[in-house]
Amino acid sequence: MRCKGCQAKATVEVRHHNAAYCNDCFQDYFLKRVQHNIRAYKMFSPGDRVLLVVSGGKDSLSLWDALIRLGYQVTALYIDLGIEGYSQRSGDKCREFAAKNGTSLGTISVKEVWGLSIPEIARKTRRTPCAVCGRIKRYLFNKCALEGSFPVVATGHNLDDEAASLLGNLLHWQTGYLARQQPNLPATHPKLVKKVKPLYTLTERECLAYALIRNIPYLAEDCPYAEGATSITYKEALNHIEAASPGTKLSFLKGFLKHKGLFREYDGEVELRECSRCGQVTTEEVCSVCRLLERAQKRSAAQQK
Repeated sequence: MRCKGCQAKATVEVRHHNAAYCNDCFQDYFLKRVQHNIRAYKMFSPGDRVLLVVSGGKDSLSLWDALIRLGYQVTALYIDLGIEGYSQRSGDKCREFAAKNGTSLGTISVKEVWGLSIPEIARKTRRTPCAVCGRIKRYLFNKCALEGSFPVVATGHNLDDEAASLLGNLLHWQTGYLARQQPNLPATHPKLVKKVKPLYTLTERECLAYALIRNIPYLAEDCPYAEGATSITYKEALNHIEAASPGTKLSFLKGFLKHKGLFREYDGEVELRECSRCGQVTTEEVCSVCRLLERAQKRSAAQQK
C-alpha cells in the first residue's frame, strides 16, 4: 500500500476512509481530524482554557498531545479512583507525559475527598463500580472546571466509545440519553461546564496508532472492573460489523447526529437547582452523588462499630 498523502510506503491503514498513510502523513491526518471536529462543533477556540480529563490510556493522552501540538491552552486533570495498583499505574503514565512535555497536570483523589475509593463506594452501596465511577468522575471534573474557571471540559471518548454508547441507548430506548448524546454538550446552568469530545470521529485503532508513532507512554491494560461490561459487548458487535463493512461505525454515529432532532421532544425541560448539601447542579433537593456517598459512609460507619 502507498500513502495517500505522499505516495511513500504506508504504515497505517484507515479502512473506513479507504486510505492508508505513512507515519508522518498519519499524524497530519489525525491532527486535522481533531481540528476539524473542534471547529465543526464549535467546541472551543484557541483563546479558551480547556480542562482535559486524562486517564493514562492511549485515547486521552493522544488527545492531550494533539491539543498541545495544535496550540490550544490545555490543562490536564487526573482523577485517582483508588483502584489498587491500577490507579497508581494510570497516574504514573499521566505524570510521565506531563514531565516529558513540560505541561500542566492536576490530580484529585476520590479517597482523599470522601474517605472512600470507587471500589469501596460501589461495594458499600451495592452498585457496579462502572456506574459509580462514571457518576463520580462527571461530578468531579465539572466541580474542578468551575473552581478553576475553565469554560470547557474535554474527554478522550473516541468513535468506538460513542458508537457503542449509541447502540446501547438505542437497544434500551434510553430516549433521554439519546436526546443529549452529542460531541458538544453545552452548559445549561451557570454551575455546569460545557463538555466536548474532540476524538468522536477517530477510532480506537487510530488513537493507538497515533500513540505508538508519537512514542506516548500510555497504560495498555484495561480497568480490572471493565471485564463483562455491556459496553464491551456492544463494541465487539460493532467491530464484527465494521470488519465486514468498513465505515459502519462512522456512518451509524453521523447518521444519528444528523437526525437526532427526532429525539428532541424526549430531552424535556427539567428544573435544574443547586444541591442543598454540595451546591452542584441537580434536579432534586439533594444530588445523586451526595445521596450515594451518604449511603456509603453510613454503611462504613456501621461496619466500624
